[in-house]
Amino acid sequence: MTSPEDIALAIDAGADAVGVICAESPRRVALDALPALAAAIPPYVFRIGVIADQGQREAQALRALGFTLQFSGEESPAQCEALSGGDPYIKVFHVDAAGGSLDVAAWSGYARALPMLDARVLSLRGGTGVTFDWRAAEPIVRARRVVVSGGLTPENVGACVRALRPYAVDVRSGIETDGRKDPAKMAEFISEVTVANGDVAFIAE
Repeated sequence: MTSPEDIALAIDAGADAVGVICAESPRRVALDALPALAAAIPPYVFRIGVIADQGQREAQALRALGFTLQFSGEESPAQCEALSGGDPYIKVFHVDAAGGSLDVAAWSGYARALPMLDARVLSLRGGTGVTFDWRAAEPIVRARRVVVSGGLTPENVGACVRALRPYAVDVRSGIETDGRKDPAKMAEFISEVTVANGDVAFIAE
């Protein structure tokens, strides 16, 4: 989300959490814009702040406004623990969109993390509109809480939820038209999630 207006659209559509991106991205928001965005998020909606291989400045700015940190880079467990201040956080683990299995051993050490699975396309870290092979995630998603991301749209999110039953699903480009958040797509996305499994959360970034 890049504006209070987009946040309002997401909340009206039924989002359980709203994300803002402070990492390199077409959707990146400046740190001085964070207070206005935070003020637009009501207390019953979780707020997520996305960073990738960044330092204390971004982490502290987000945490001061009540954002849970989402680490989307190559952060080590020690870095995540230090930057999150010991609070729970989300850690993104990338899955090769061209195929391949998950390196579960890489998750060890991220004790407070809620894992998020996203597709890796070349060097890009999310927001690509590309899915990964959900079959690779089945054993993990059934064993623990996991957020599934990567190429989800109103057309395929229902199939994803039915296949994996994840703790939550995350969407960016799948609810956009011409690079802007689309209210109709937001509503349709959440409707598909609700039909597939009403307990799955929806995070709009």
